[in-house]
Amino acid sequence: MNDALAYILSDMRGPLSEGLIASGSLIISSVPFGLLLGFCLAVGCVYGGPLVSRLCRTFVVLVKGTPLLILLFILYFCLPTFGMTLSPFGASVLGFIMCNGAYTSEYIRGAILSVRSGQMLAARSLGMSRLQGVLYVVLPQAARRSLPGCSNEIIYLIKYSSLAYMLSFIELTGAGKMLASRSYRFTLVFSVVGIIYLCVVSVASFLFALLERKLEIPGFESKRK
Repeated sequence: MNDALAYILSDMRGPLSEGLIASGSLIISSVPFGLLLGFCLAVGCVYGGPLVSRLCRTFVVLVKGTPLLILLFILYFCLPTFGMTLSPFGASVLGFIMCNGAYTSEYIRGAILSVRSGQMLAARSLGMSRLQGVLYVVLPQAARRSLPGCSNEIIYLIKYSSLAYMLSFIELTGAGKMLASRSYRFTLVFSVVGIIYLCVVSVASFLFALLERKLEIPGFESKRK
């Protein structure tokens, strides 16, 4: 027990800390653009007209139907064939943005459709353009209603970030794999890595729960006991 604790504090702390920072950089770089892409796709599906709506839906279907690991391989290994070379970090971030955007767009699209059409008519009667009605009336409500689903996708993304190791980007899982390969303490190393992921996900879930409670729509959510 003492030997394991000493190994964790001496040999594992540095590499796993660096790996955690690398994982954090992937998530921080992916989440804002993934959410933005999700909003754009959702708005395009609902308000984009026949052509834009079809293009947005096609993108969502293609990305949702492609395993994330295969998508990362395409971005990293196949794009150089067409003269586009991405770094492991760049390919990982782009893949995470595409995946996160496609899935969150479905939550946001459902939230947009849940807003009563009469609110858009009221906005137009007040002199707003269609774009203003979408931006200032529909989307704020849709954002609040889609928050539980979007936060769930962000939590998934925290765990998906481990796939970046397959592109030789050394994040938390990659750092753990290298430590385990050198020390042969696979059970100890991956137990610690799993606990770190559990702590990060638990903190993120707690923060999203606070945000949901802060932004909840009175009368829309079910009453808590």
